Amino acid sequence: MAVATVTETKIPGAKLFRKGKVREVYDAGEGKLVMVASDRLSAFDVVLPTPIPQKGRVLTQLSNFWFGRTSSIIPNHLLETDLARFPEPFRSRRELEGRSVLVRRCERVDIECVARGYVSGSAWSEYVKDGTIAGERMPRGLAESEKLPDPIFTPATKAVTGHDENISRAQLAAMVGADLAKRLEDVTIALYRAAHAYALGRGLILADTKFEFGSAGEELTLIDEILTPDSSRYWDSARYAPGTTPPSYDKQYVRDFLTASGWNREPPAPALPAEVVEGTTQRYLECYERLVGTPLL
Repeated sequence: MAVATVTETKIPGAKLFRKGKVREVYDAGEGKLVMVASDRLSAFDVVLPTPIPQKGRVLTQLSNFWFGRTSSIIPNHLLETDLARFPEPFRSRRELEGRSVLVRRCERVDIECVARGYVSGSAWSEYVKDGTIAGERMPRGLAESEKLPDPIFTPATKAVTGHDENISRAQLAAMVGADLAKRLEDVTIALYRAAHAYALGRGLILADTKFEFGSAGEELTLIDEILTPDSSRYWDSARYAPGTTPPSYDKQYVRDFLTASGWNREPPAPALPAEVVEGTTQRYLECYERLVGTPLL
């Protein structure tokens, strides 16, 4: 049976808590939220007019898989994944199947917590120009995509609209306090190390990724999505070679098309051709299957 493409959800009787670039979040009462991942795609912090079929289901179910694997490192916000156990009016909405979760409402820390194990993407561009990554001095002579001696933490401000901006660790400490800044860095690196080791065993390299955190009472909590092709750069380990730009399972395929199109990275974004849409869907599905070990149902 074909799976419907969902670009936006509207749930009669439900109060919209927040609408993000790719998700709608609803108030479910009693300190709980329902998060719904659409098939919208954001690139260069702009939502594209063309959806990617299956994307929201991949993001949701791959995040659920990783939440289970990382719960010993830090608690997460996940409460329920079975739609039949959601409160009304959500449980009767079949379009939410496989792309929604019931979560604990947390007070979000407005920081993107990025871990990088390899010098690639925007980090490579900065390194070539300044010899730094997120303002931190790096060893000389690194090649593109080369593995760093140790994973590094490169926080960024989380923009509601517009583009996220890298900040230094000192700036982070000034924003949230030294203790929380240190905790965010330690947990981010621990999560990256664990995920990198697991992915490598599945034939994938986790080059970099980002996490978001919130607080449930006094407890730091992992929230949003984790370790998906939207928030991470995965490479096929068999095709990896330093000094090259390895093909990735993230949105780079779309970014490459958009860059070649001459788009200035400001709204509105151009539509995607059918071959780019299909290729992106297949990359998302293959990433899921390689990590989880079974196809997405």
